[in-house]
Amino acid sequence: MIYTEKIKQILRNYENTNAGVKSNLGKILMNGKLGGSGRLLILPVDQGHEHGPDKSFMINPDAYDPVYHYNLAIEAGLSAYAAPLGFLEAGAETFAGQIPTILKINSSNSLIAIKNQSKNGTVKEALRLGCTAVGFTIYPGSEHQYEMIEEFKEISAEATECGLPSVLWSYPRGPQISKEAETSINTIAYAAHIAALLGAHIIKVKPPTSMISDESLKKNYDAKVNINSLASRIKHIKQCAFNSKKIVVFSGGNAKGDKEMLEEIRQIKNGGGNGSIIGRNTFQRPKEAALNLLKNIIEIYNN
Repeated sequence: MIYTEKIKQILRNYENTNAGVKSNLGKILMNGKLGGSGRLLILPVDQGHEHGPDKSFMINPDAYDPVYHYNLAIEAGLSAYAAPLGFLEAGAETFAGQIPTILKINSSNSLIAIKNQSKNGTVKEALRLGCTAVGFTIYPGSEHQYEMIEEFKEISAEATECGLPSVLWSYPRGPQISKEAETSINTIAYAAHIAALLGAHIIKVKPPTSMISDESLKKNYDAKVNINSLASRIKHIKQCAFNSKKIVVFSGGNAKGDKEMLEEIRQIKNGGGNGSIIGRNTFQRPKEAALNLLKNIIEIYNN
């Protein structure tokens, strides 16, 4: 595999790691129709655990089948496919080597309101399944944030020793953060910075809104960031991830129409984001519609 100059530049930002981690990061960055561009488009399917199977898959019953998601990610030419243990086990042998996979090691469920996650997989299982990386979620602001952070550090240290990079979902939430403030620009910036400080190789956050939830920062934001522009807000989030040196991808969020989804992608690209990790907005569509949407997203990121 010959890396493009863009990929070489990205990998140079990852000092103090090992050849295995850089090799696997390179596999993800070079895979699929965005391979070599420095952009990523990842399919995450942990929503069945997070929200329940019916909320996640009833709208498109084909999506109850784990194999469906492997096929969707491969046919669309995506960078990687991320899922919990059981979903990956259902197709790991059949699809071995056809797409980089990410074992999502922890998950929450919506049957209880506690802002915490259970560990449902291990680094050893990621290796057994031939995964290219491990995924983990933390909730900065939760009553359990320090426990989750310490768990991630243990998992990421073990994964790094085994040559596996870590993908960190950094989702602020908790009793001191309102629902609206979870995606405020200053809160998302904080979440991205925490993820970078923890050594995550790929950071996943939600697209930031124009809300400033910390009034003490309003004057600085008014002077430094055009908060009315999503592209400008994305650029600021990247700045908070070690001055754009860390890979940052953005979630697809709640269900939205194609036009709204594609405009958001344009803004992420224009702001210098490294790409998207989109679940419900793809697999909840009929397969042909999902493939068409993903094709259009890839064209935006490639142009």
